[in-house]
Amino acid sequence: MVRDSATSQPTLLAPAHLRDLEIRNRMWLAPMCQYMVEAEDGVPTEWHLVHLGARATGGFGLVITEATAISPAGRISPRDTGLWNDEQATAWSRIVDFCHQQGASTAVQLAHAGRKASTWPALPAYSARRGTIPEFASGWRTVGPTTDPFPGLDAPDALSTEDIAAVVQEFVDATRRAEQAGFDAVELHFAHGYLVHEFLSPLVNTRQDEYGGDGAGRRRLAREIAAAVREQWPADRPVIVRISATDWIDGGWDIEQSVDLARELEAAGVDALHVSTGGAVIADIAVGTEYQVGFARTLREAVSLPVAAVGLITEPLGAQGVLDRGDADFVALGRAALREPGWPQRAAHELGVRDASLYPGAYHRGSW
Repeated sequence: MVRDSATSQPTLLAPAHLRDLEIRNRMWLAPMCQYMVEAEDGVPTEWHLVHLGARATGGFGLVITEATAISPAGRISPRDTGLWNDEQATAWSRIVDFCHQQGASTAVQLAHAGRKASTWPALPAYSARRGTIPEFASGWRTVGPTTDPFPGLDAPDALSTEDIAAVVQEFVDATRRAEQAGFDAVELHFAHGYLVHEFLSPLVNTRQDEYGGDGAGRRRLAREIAAAVREQWPADRPVIVRISATDWIDGGWDIEQSVDLARELEAAGVDALHVSTGGAVIADIAVGTEYQVGFARTLREAVSLPVAAVGLITEPLGAQGVLDRGDADFVALGRAALREPGWPQRAAHELGVRDASLYPGAYHRGSW
C-alpha cells in the first residue's frame, strides 16, 4: 500500500522539531571523516560539497558534517576540515546553502581530537602508515588530560587549567563561525575517545584537580563546553551532543555515568543526544546490527531530551522499528549512507510512502 505523505505516514518520514528547527524527517546523516582536505588548511572542498550535497538530495533530514576541528591541533589528521577561521566558514556556507536548497537541515560537528590527533589519514593510500605523524611530516604535538598516550600513538602534553579554558573558548569561537556559515545546529563531539571523552573516562583521566578525580570533575569540561556553546549559539537553534555511552570495559566510562552526564547536559540547555559507544581505549566490542540502540533507549528513558540512535542501522524496516519501540527519536546512518546516498528515498518506498519532496525535480523520473 502506498500512503500519501500529506496524511498518514511512518514516524521515520515524519517531520520533527528541535527548538525552532523543523527537520523534514527522522533520518540523520551521521558524521563520517573524509580526510579529503588535500591542502591541509581545514577548508572544505568540492569533495565535501558533493559528498554532503548528494545526501541532501538523497532525502536525509539532517546532514551532519564530519568531525570539524576547532583548532589546527584538534584535527584527527592534517586532512580534516576545520572551523577556526573565517575562510573555512565562508567555504562551509556554500555547502550549507546547497543542502538547504535541497530541503535538508545542516549541523556541523565541532571536535577536538585530543591525544588521538595528528594521525595519518584513514585512507587506502596511507594503509602502510600507522600512528602519530612526526612533526617534520606535517604532524604536531598532541594534548590530553594527562601525558598517557593512546596505544600506538605518541604521548600527549597534559593540558593545564589555562589550556583547558582556551579549548572552551575555541569551541565558542567555532560556534560563532558556524552561525556565520548558516548551519542550523551544532553537534559537540564528546565521543569516540577524542578530547572530551578522554576527560570523561576514568581509564584515561587520572587527574586529581578540578577536571579529574570523581565523576563530577571528569564531567566538568563537557559541562563547561556545552554551557558556553549554548550561550553563544542562537536561542532558536539546537545544540546536539554526541557521546559514547560506554567504553566497553569494566571500570571505564559506562551507561550509568552517561546518564549522569545526560542530565547535566539537559540542564545546560542541550537539545538532543546522539548516542554512540567506544573509542577511548582499545576494547573488545560485540559489533552487530543495531548494537548500540539499547544505550540510546536507556538515555532516552533517563532524560526528556530527544535521542538519535546510530550503529549498523541499515534497513528501513529496522530503522522504523527503532522508532516504533521507543528506542530513539531519530536514526543516524553512516556506512549505509556511503553506499547509498538516496537511502531515505528507498526507505520511503519500502515503508509504503510516495513522497515527491524527497527528490529534486531533476531526479523525479528516478523515483521509486
